[in-house]
Amino acid sequence: MKLDDVIEHDSRTTSSGAVFVGTSVPIKLLFEFLEDDQTMDTFLDQFPTVSRDQARAVLGASRDMLLSAVRSEI
Repeated sequence: MKLDDVIEHDSRTTSSGAVFVGTSVPIKLLFEFLEDDQTMDTFLDQFPTVSRDQARAVLGASRDMLLSAVRSEI
């Protein structure tokens, strides 16, 4: 799944920024749930318009960007 298929800018509001495609659910909420020791299942239960594939794609892209940044600094 390409990142463009997962993330879009919510043009309806300037405060939420990036959201999951086809929803108004901000991407940052997934990270907030995980930071608060909640599971992805809990997040998906709270926001049923977000698919598991979308959430995994965001986490995978975040991982890849972080690891790429670390490699470029070494």
